[in-house]
Amino acid sequence: MKKTPEELRSHRWFGPQDLRSFGHRSRLKGMGFADQDYRDKPVIAILNTWSDLNTCHSHFRERAEQVKRGVWQAGGFPVEVPVLSLGEMFMKPTTMLYRNLLAMETEEILRCHPVDGAVLMGGCDKTTPALLMGAISMDLPTIFLPAGPMLTARWGNQTLGSGSDAWKYWDELRAGNLCEDAWLEIENCIARSAGQCMTMGTASTMAIIAEVLGMTLPGAASIPAVLAEHARMATAVGRRIVRMAWEDWKPSDILSAESFDNAVVTDMAIGGSTNAIVHLIAMARRAGFDLPLERFDQISRQTPVLANVRPAGEKYLMEDFYNAGGLGALLLQIRDLLHLDCRTVSGRTLGEDIAQAKVIDPDVIRSRDNPVADQGGTFVLRGNLAPDGCVVKPVAADCRLFRHRGPAVVFQHRGDLKERLNDPGLPITADSVLVLKNAGPQGGPGFPEWGMLPIPDKLLRQGVRDMVRISDARMSGTSYGMCVLHVSPEAFIGGPLALVQDGDIIELDVDARRLELLVDDQELQRRRAGWQPPEAKYPRGYGQLFTRHVTQAHEGCDFDFLHHGAKIPEPEIF
Repeated sequence: MKKTPEELRSHRWFGPQDLRSFGHRSRLKGMGFADQDYRDKPVIAILNTWSDLNTCHSHFRERAEQVKRGVWQAGGFPVEVPVLSLGEMFMKPTTMLYRNLLAMETEEILRCHPVDGAVLMGGCDKTTPALLMGAISMDLPTIFLPAGPMLTARWGNQTLGSGSDAWKYWDELRAGNLCEDAWLEIENCIARSAGQCMTMGTASTMAIIAEVLGMTLPGAASIPAVLAEHARMATAVGRRIVRMAWEDWKPSDILSAESFDNAVVTDMAIGGSTNAIVHLIAMARRAGFDLPLERFDQISRQTPVLANVRPAGEKYLMEDFYNAGGLGALLLQIRDLLHLDCRTVSGRTLGEDIAQAKVIDPDVIRSRDNPVADQGGTFVLRGNLAPDGCVVKPVAADCRLFRHRGPAVVFQHRGDLKERLNDPGLPITADSVLVLKNAGPQGGPGFPEWGMLPIPDKLLRQGVRDMVRISDARMSGTSYGMCVLHVSPEAFIGGPLALVQDGDIIELDVDARRLELLVDDQELQRRRAGWQPPEAKYPRGYGQLFTRHVTQAHEGCDFDFLHHGAKIPEPEIF
């Protein structure tokens, strides 16, 4: 052990024989704790994102108690601290507006309290990167405990996946191929239990990334939320974090440029959410590493998709992935692409953590000679429409659209899209390119998941199920289709997307990683001269803080004042 009891951070609050420490100790005793409960023990903060408005975390009250059990077993003192719960389904306009707020809260909660180590409990999309970003900046011993996916859902003889099948059957309802009674049946059964989306959406993608970065115990990322194994993992996390607090084993001892490369490789191999790129860039910058878009594309070109899990895969869900061997089994298939000597919260290397893993079902976790796709799940595109880059998930799109040229049908904002998309007079065909502006970090506001633009009803009735869609928005990791996302810089601040007009020809070449607006420079300059910036969305409050300080998509959408920098001093105790 590196630390003695007197060297624990919490000793500054509880150890001295002075008036302030008297007050700290007496207030603990006022809550029923005795000296034997906390004295000379690491204080472990359990940051719990439980909420009645967050389905993904609805089992966290029980899990927090199981983490406490492990902390007590290992001789620590657990303290549960509630933090902001980012429930993707209920928060508007988007949880991404509040990711940085939770990251700030996490960092400051850990800084201002007598804490020696932390367990981060999260899972729903933005919760995972937010908690990790804050913990990375604070740099105390930390383990992340993923919420775990919900159980596989069934509708008759059909397997249902969160998000993905909601979009699919909604299109069939609008096309007239599904009745209202059937749609209600799907509503009643698509969310089967506590836990995050059971597709390879953003939640499961980020849990897997947390594990490969070394911030979870081995195997934690894909355990379904309601299994007994998940409860046992929670207790194991409690035991391990106490040891880490004594060892002073911090995120800065674990995270490296190589571990972030491992995360990108894994994201590509699982066909992960496009949102992972934004979050990984932000997390890397918190840790002091530059992770440019080019690096994602370099890795994508040499990494096959091996996880046959929807929406990138054909039919399987996260419960199947877990039963097939989980993340460790997949990492064994790509071990030559990984830095196996990276350290993890287990105290071992990544290579040691996965040494005993094995593939149980080779159709769920594919081999290198039978991939879901030859290249990674996400491509990075550039061109005059996205000089700072944009992303697309070709593995979840119709291959006939990989090379496409068509006229733009432009919507100025989400309200405009909702109002006009199904106007019978809208001149639109299957070859049109749907363009949505002002849905980026500032334009949304908050970079909402509007990028899977709906296909007009009249085209659905003609059998169209995919079109080229372009926006400065994100899309859910459970979404699919030829959706070009994260166009940067965004339209709201005058990026080239702001200049697109109805009828402009747009050319997409996915394999060449190219997106071009086929309008001559002189005409674009004329449009630029006439462009006026939109009015600010927020006159005051957190929204104003967000829009003034958020960076663009290719920079991670973090606040510019929260990037890695000089260490903030410990709070003084008077």
